[in-house]
Amino acid sequence: MKKIKTLITLILVISMLSSIMVGCGKKEETNNNQGTTSQTEDTKKDDAAAQDDKTADSDTPAEIKQFTMFNAVPGTEVPDDNRLLNVIKEKTGAWAKVTWLTGQTAEERIGVMIAGGDYPDYITGSTGTAALLEAGALIPIDEYWDDYPNIKNYLSEAEWNKCRQADGHIYWIPQFGIIQGKDAATYHWDEAFWIQKDVLIWANFPKIRTMDQYFDLIEDYLKAHPTTEDGQETVGFSMSTEDWRYFGIENPPLFLMGYPNDGACIVDPETETAIDYNTIPEAKDYYKKMNEAWNRGLVHPETYTMSYDQYIALLSSGRVLGTLDQMWNFNTAQEALITAGKPGKTYVPLPITFSEDIKDRWHSPSALDVSNGLSITTSCKDIPGAMKFMDDLLSPEIMTLRSWGEEGKDYMVGEDGVFYRTEEQIANSNNQDWVTDNLVNGAYAYFPHYEGMLADGINTQDPKNQPNEFYNSLFDVEKQLLDGYGYKTFLDFLSSDEENEPWYPMWSFTNNWTNDTPEGLAKTKITELKHSWLPRVMMAPANEFDALWDEYQATYKEEVDVDAYLDALTTEIRRRAAVARGEE
Repeated sequence: MKKIKTLITLILVISMLSSIMVGCGKKEETNNNQGTTSQTEDTKKDDAAAQDDKTADSDTPAEIKQFTMFNAVPGTEVPDDNRLLNVIKEKTGAWAKVTWLTGQTAEERIGVMIAGGDYPDYITGSTGTAALLEAGALIPIDEYWDDYPNIKNYLSEAEWNKCRQADGHIYWIPQFGIIQGKDAATYHWDEAFWIQKDVLIWANFPKIRTMDQYFDLIEDYLKAHPTTEDGQETVGFSMSTEDWRYFGIENPPLFLMGYPNDGACIVDPETETAIDYNTIPEAKDYYKKMNEAWNRGLVHPETYTMSYDQYIALLSSGRVLGTLDQMWNFNTAQEALITAGKPGKTYVPLPITFSEDIKDRWHSPSALDVSNGLSITTSCKDIPGAMKFMDDLLSPEIMTLRSWGEEGKDYMVGEDGVFYRTEEQIANSNNQDWVTDNLVNGAYAYFPHYEGMLADGINTQDPKNQPNEFYNSLFDVEKQLLDGYGYKTFLDFLSSDEENEPWYPMWSFTNNWTNDTPEGLAKTKITELKHSWLPRVMMAPANEFDALWDEYQATYKEEVDVDAYLDALTTEIRRRAAVARGEE
């Protein structure tokens, strides 16, 4: 009996030791940041295959991979315990720690990365994309995408070909303007003259079509409301002017003439020729109107010197009646106003042109921007894992989580399959503090995604564009505004029925020009001169405007190689037009 007990004890000890050894062996294979590592290539391939199987077959993957992501644009970081971040993490087996641009320009931040040779796993380079490519910091995505159909099928073959660089490879994935199904936009996200909703309601829903009408309205409201309801001094107008965000300085003349946002030039559709809008008589007309507004005391005195962050803070206060900007550039101020309970202080676009007989083209249908996008860098230790995470984020299930959230918590589903939200759910989505803690539509906004419709073909990608949701989700002041004008959506304030020309947008061609070419040098010089001269022109005493404008134009013509600039643009315009006609 004693021998039997001894034998049993020995067996138990051996079993325990075996368990401990197996456990230790598994522990050594874990990498804190990039998932599973191993001692041999064969086991590495086996582990990767096993991990893919687990992720596909189970809602709870065996291990979680963490990736890093930097977007060279301002944004809001979400906490690691964000609810949807963790729901998606559990479903895909991965997540990304996303950081944003703060206190530097994109070129400055990207330059620091290039100098150090150290990059995040994912990067949106913005205006630093060309430098990243030149530095060899980006991996060719098309060499890896065969196993990731959601990525490979994200664009058509013709669209992907537009993304290829000189060596034939694709180094970034466009994230915006990719329509699935049909475009369902109810808002204008691009450039325009904007006015507060309260101002239009106060003025009894006027039709504002010219700059004179716009600034007269602002002046009238200022006189009637020198201070806001909470005691702040009312400001007539301000706009973004720092660095590349100087949209109100850079290109309004082309819009005011009734042309779409090609950005770099006006295109004569008859001759398919580029025209420099910086030197045409209408350009002087625009800057003179802005000079008049300045001298009437309607423009905030620090407009042309404040930083972007100061500009956003100013708009977020609710005391600025009008601005000229891209909505996506100041939407954080809109969100702050909503959270602060000031929906009437948010903005709508106006169809302003030089005269009422010119049709406005401020709004254009979504267009593919091949000059920028999301890349995977050479610092990424797990490129297949990074590709798979992007692929998973494009799946129908995850796309719904990214845009709508969780069923039953963030939205409901009717018997007909149509999504809707309760009053509490709508209120939550308008509270930016709540959104930061719960949703990822902002945190993961710079991963590739669709606009338009969800894969079910019934619901829109953006809850705010859902037909049954749009009007019900509006604040009372917004309903009053739309009803007063007889509009169904905020997009109705602008003309939106014109198709894009085959060369549109030309800024997608010039975005990646460098100083290695004559046209690139010309673009750089144009930007420098505009930053240097135009604020001075717009702030000059009225009696000095004409002389200063003439001096600026003389300097421009002397220092800019306009022929090289326009020749390059015209060549590309005609190339794109020929492709659209099937000639190339």
